[in-house]
Amino acid sequence: MTFSWMLVILLAMPATGWAEPVTALNMANTGWLLTATALVLFMTLPGLALFYGGLVRTKNVLSIFMQCFAITCVVSVMWLIYGYAMAFGDGGAWNGLIGGLDKGFLRGIGPDTLKGDIPETVFSMFQMTFAIITPALVVGGFAERMRFSAVLWFTILWVTFVYLPLCHWVWGGGWLAAMGFMDFAGGSVVHINAGIAALVAALVMGKRRGFPTSMMLPHNMTMVFTGAAMLWVGWFGFNAGSALGANGAAGMTMLATHMGAAAGSISWMIVEWLRHGKASVLGIVTGMVAGLGTVTPASGYIGPIGGLIIGAIAGVVCYFATQLVKRKYQIDDSLDVSPVHGVGGVVGTILTGIFASPIFGGIGYPEGVTMASQVWVQCIGVMATLLWSGLLTVVILKWIDSFVGLRVSRDEETEGLDLVLHDERGYNLE
Repeated sequence: MTFSWMLVILLAMPATGWAEPVTALNMANTGWLLTATALVLFMTLPGLALFYGGLVRTKNVLSIFMQCFAITCVVSVMWLIYGYAMAFGDGGAWNGLIGGLDKGFLRGIGPDTLKGDIPETVFSMFQMTFAIITPALVVGGFAERMRFSAVLWFTILWVTFVYLPLCHWVWGGGWLAAMGFMDFAGGSVVHINAGIAALVAALVMGKRRGFPTSMMLPHNMTMVFTGAAMLWVGWFGFNAGSALGANGAAGMTMLATHMGAAAGSISWMIVEWLRHGKASVLGIVTGMVAGLGTVTPASGYIGPIGGLIIGAIAGVVCYFATQLVKRKYQIDDSLDVSPVHGVGGVVGTILTGIFASPIFGGIGYPEGVTMASQVWVQCIGVMATLLWSGLLTVVILKWIDSFVGLRVSRDEETEGLDLVLHDERGYNLE
């Protein structure tokens, strides 16, 4: 074959080497994200339900289970109808603030539709689990005193007007993302958001009957421990799944996450031991949650040393924040959502700007960005989250109280929400 004929054949062939790269389905990444999705859902049901259920008194355990289960169902339907579209759709001229409804009912998304190199259905389902657990965390702020109907209304309104816009700002291409705000897996979107909402709910609703003079101890520490252990395992899907791939980034995220949990547990245990002479199971598992919540925004940008330091800081800071909220200011945030998730989320989001530096083993910053400028952006994101979630939560709670009523009566609270609202008991021991 002469050279001229070879040249003709080569020119006639598709120029695959010079064409635009076509993203193909990556089965390894898809398999990992399917697993991570199941892990994050596992955090709410049964993890968080058991953790919160054990922390409340015997007469209210089923109310916690019911709220977590109902929130899972309601948010899932909302996500299908408009939630995913508002969080991750194209908002056109309003894209910096909120997504559009072009993907409502997952319109145009089929089995072969990709988001990067994974099915968009899987990405949507993964993000749905974050939308589920965030309002479920808020339950801890008003546990043992809110009407079930009010919980349902709160979930619908709060997810719609608070969670979805904030999610779009950070992960859906909104204005915080455009500023370069770093929140790998939910320091602001989930933890600060839930923490400030829980604090507002506790203040708006007032204290439980008998707080703080009556002892309101967890009714089942075995249940608390079991739920906490499930949360630790599920958190690997929460953070490492946010890498959206079965790769080294996911592996490093998982390692940093684990170090944060371990260090948070140890530092909380040590502080409690020094102050009270004994280390408690409740303390060590709460320190684990504090470490995980605090390391979450940084987890994909840092190394294991960063995770260790952030977790150690979290255990100490969140311990004293809990003492401040409950003892000094006597705010009845029933299950310590604001001092653990809220304060931890604030600390972790700001520290992300520091520990992402290569000095501490992090991945570094975009070109032209310094540590100081990144920390400033992180502070802007923290303040925006606190203001947006805090103010709108007040409005939502006041509206619900006017039309539905937020709180059960004093007698109903004394009898317990399980019997009053659900006509069941958690334990029938007769």
